[in-house]
Amino acid sequence: MIARVLSVAASVCVAALLTLSTPAPAAVPCGSGNFDAWLAEFKTEAAGKGISQNAISAALTGVSPDQSVLNRDHSQKVFSQTFEEFSGRMVPPRLTRGSNMLKQYGSVLSRIEQTYGVPGEVLVAIWGLETDFGVNVGKFPTIRALATLAFDCRRAEQFRGELLDALRIVDRGDLQPAEMRGAWAGEIGQTQFMPSSWIKYAVDFDGNGRRDLIRSAPDVLASTANYLKGYGWQKGKDWEPGGPNFAVIQQWNKSEVYARTIATFATQLARAP
Repeated sequence: MIARVLSVAASVCVAALLTLSTPAPAAVPCGSGNFDAWLAEFKTEAAGKGISQNAISAALTGVSPDQSVLNRDHSQKVFSQTFEEFSGRMVPPRLTRGSNMLKQYGSVLSRIEQTYGVPGEVLVAIWGLETDFGVNVGKFPTIRALATLAFDCRRAEQFRGELLDALRIVDRGDLQPAEMRGAWAGEIGQTQFMPSSWIKYAVDFDGNGRRDLIRSAPDVLASTANYLKGYGWQKGKDWEPGGPNFAVIQQWNKSEVYARTIATFATQLARAP
């Protein structure tokens, strides 16, 4: 996304003036150098979108920019590994554990396939590639990372939306802010959902009343299946390149190398004894 000043900020403030009895603070542009003023304006927007003051205060009080997040965002390199290189590095070390996970969660995966149409092999392949089956979910505080990226002008609009959805996750009781730790760009949980995907696709499959993609493997796997179903997964159809479901896997990760690696991993799991 081309860096630019947020075009919606002024209209947000006008709307706030029409609906609130007290004046809203003036809109503060992304990257203006005044993070605290920007954050105050963002809190007003969040409240105007129906997010509770309790959630806003719990998540955003004391938040400051994280320069290490910006450094990572600004220094991203083009993915250059070939499919043979990437899949050869990622799949063989995870095959045995992946097969064990298929057995360990067999009954859950069977129920998930009945509900969403997505085979367990595909879900376990994604799970293993994303976080080594929940071992490496990331350590960056999610709210701080998203606020940093929303304030930075490079992709401000995108991450402003993700930050609002992170607050909605807190507001509906799925997670507390302190529990929200993940990748530097805001992905959360054992299959690395962005907050917007969490809001849209996360499900409570273990029936405990919370959508928990950090600790609950049934919620993680079912939510991943729900995501794929939402993008058009066809039950019983092929997931290899050229098959109808490969395009759905590419909605998970648009890198063809990564998508082919998911497909290959899933196929090898399906053939494993």
